[in-house]
Order: sequence, then C-alpha cells, then structure tokens
Amino acid sequence: MKSKKTLRPKAGPGATLLQPSEPEALQWDMQQIQLAVARRAYELFDTRNREHGHDWEDWFQAESELLRPVSIAVSESADRFSIRANVLGFGSNELKVSIEPKRISILGRKQMSGAPEAEAPPADFYPDLVLRMIDVSSEVDPDGAVVELQSGILKFELPKVTMAARNSVAARKA
Repeated sequence: MKSKKTLRPKAGPGATLLQPSEPEALQWDMQQIQLAVARRAYELFDTRNREHGHDWEDWFQAESELLRPVSIAVSESADRFSIRANVLGFGSNELKVSIEPKRISILGRKQMSGAPEAEAPPADFYPDLVLRMIDVSSEVDPDGAVVELQSGILKFELPKVTMAARNSVAARKA
C-alpha cells in the first residue's frame, strides 16, 4: 500500500514559504488592530466636537494613520486563484496569513528595532501594521494553498474547490 505522504512545496529562489494560521487564531490579533482603528476614528469624531455625518471620513483617516496600504493583484483561471500582495518591508516572521474557503487575511506587524526613535517620523514614514482581507469569488482549498514571500511580494496560489470535491465532502458529512 502506498504512503499518502503530503509533499511540501519548495520555495523558489530567494523566497520563503509561509505556513497559514488558523483563521480563529488570527482573528484575535486582527480584532486588536480593528479596535485601535475604531478608537482613532472616535478620537477624530470627538476632535470635531462630535459633528455627525463624517463617520466614513473618520474611519478612512484612522486607517490611513494606522495601517500601511497593501496593493493586490488577483488573477483567476479555471482551477486556481493567484494573488499577489505588496508587503514590502515586512519579513516572513512579521507576517501572518489565514486562508478560508472564500477569504484570505493578511496581518503584518513590524518588529521594533533597538534603535532610538526620532522625534518626528521621516517623510517616507509608513505605519508598522498591515491588515488586509481579500474576498474571492469561488471557494478555494485552504489545504492545497501555497503561500510564499519573495522580494516584498506575498504570493498566494490557491486551488479552487471543484464541484466533484464539494459533492464528495457533502457525501462524507451525510
């Protein structure tokens, strides 16, 4: 009888494979960041003497102050999604990802260096946090996903769940 050993993909040259976290485990860290954004949005509201009607403006301002922007590119074929996220400046030890059937989450937190902080941030200052959720239009197989970090680009290769596989899982559950 053949062994059903799972082959681990190998990272390409100059790339590091990332092991996705369980979505529930990542949720706690994400919630802390979302609460910080909410607190900052409330501070902006309070600074404006609690003038209503600017809630989205306050929220987006808070996000821009606390979170580094992450540009993404998504391509789709008949059997997979390929997603690229720009996380330049973050190392593999500073990033966590989770993969759910229809959502990918990215959380990045820069580790503080031992260098003393300057009084004012440099002109090219970017926040030290990344929080990005990406919804996909078709169900993907989290167990078959490959995630690697290469030159500041987080690469996801996500196989789609086929109708036959979906029916097979449903039959096993019945």
